[in-house]
Amino acid sequence: MKTNITPKTITRKWFVIDASDKVLGRMTTDVALILQGKNHPYYSPQWDMGDNVIIINAEKVVLTGRKEEKKVYYRHTGHPGGLKQSTAGKLRQEKPINLIREAVKGMLPKNRLAKDMIKKLYVYTGSEHPHLAQQPEEIK
Repeated sequence: MKTNITPKTITRKWFVIDASDKVLGRMTTDVALILQGKNHPYYSPQWDMGDNVIIINAEKVVLTGRKEEKKVYYRHTGHPGGLKQSTAGKLRQEKPINLIREAVKGMLPKNRLAKDMIKKLYVYTGSEHPHLAQQPEEIK
């Protein structure tokens, strides 16, 4: 028998993850697996079969060791000499949403589907989120 499961025939679930007191790397590996759809038996690498993930309390995520001062994030403005850098501690103070988003983005596959997968990630700094109508399941 053949199974004809395509991205149009599945229903995507919504999950909520509270990032307070969770290690950044361990949490983002779980998020990346859910966004890819690897937690389902019908996973297929050529399709975007993943679910939606909401992360709350992004500013309370934990970095182990001395990563607050040592880990450096780079970006480029596109102009000559436009390389900008900031440490993980500084990035957490200014934009804690980007700290989690960059970690998850680095764990997704480097192909055209990654753009669609990262769109299903919603990160918020507080404990409130506007997606209550989707009735998300809480992951601990």
